[in-house]
Amino acid sequence: MASSNQDTPAFVRLASHPLRWRLLAELAESDYRVRELVRLVGEPQNLVSYHLRLLRDGGLVTARRSSFDGRDSYYHLDLDRCADALTDAGAALHPALHRESAPHPRPADLRRSPRVGVLFVCTGNSARSPMAEALLNRRTGGRVEVASAGSRPKSRLHAKAVRVLHDEFGVDITDRRPRHWETLTGRRFDHVISLCDRAREVCPDFRGHPRRAHWSIPDPAAAGDADRIGYAAFQRTAAEIDTRITHLLPVLTATRS
Repeated sequence: MASSNQDTPAFVRLASHPLRWRLLAELAESDYRVRELVRLVGEPQNLVSYHLRLLRDGGLVTARRSSFDGRDSYYHLDLDRCADALTDAGAALHPALHRESAPHPRPADLRRSPRVGVLFVCTGNSARSPMAEALLNRRTGGRVEVASAGSRPKSRLHAKAVRVLHDEFGVDITDRRPRHWETLTGRRFDHVISLCDRAREVCPDFRGHPRRAHWSIPDPAAAGDADRIGYAAFQRTAAEIDTRITHLLPVLTATRS
């Protein structure tokens, strides 16, 4: 007897629709606003919004209000949730298809290709982008040429960013100083990743037409000055950045392979 639609795994029902698959593919590359997704997939905004809502209801996509323009939201694909859903879908078809999640590439995997250059940018270069720089260095053992910079760099790193990296990841960035991205315009990067909605709007072009992506991550310093609240915000930010970096590693491995 044929299986009913209810027996089909939710991920298969969601991802099998051509437009939803295109939206998932675009969001796998970068966080985007609705109007950007409309342009990328070439479909009307009401149709794109409808399918984004279904993906959100299915737990595959999340939305976060833009810190640059509060009327806008950035959509983000939860790759860990997708990986779990794919595993569950395979196991639902046959137990032999059950697989553990694919391991993230080890630093040694990146040694096989020429060095890849990555630049992280935000506004002040005092928290999000230097945290990303340090965490990517940690994940790759220094086998990626990584830098960070800001559009309006602060005079020093945020103390809680330094503390969280030290306490949670064993990384010391006390000697690091924020810098303006104009100091890096002569360098060539393969990837330029903005972590701040404001910085994304004014980020300049860099040599060699690097691949651009956006991670819409709120400024943890905006959570407040209270030590307990503020530190927890920096913990969440560091954890999110580290998760996104694990998803970036396979992309870096493939960049010059």
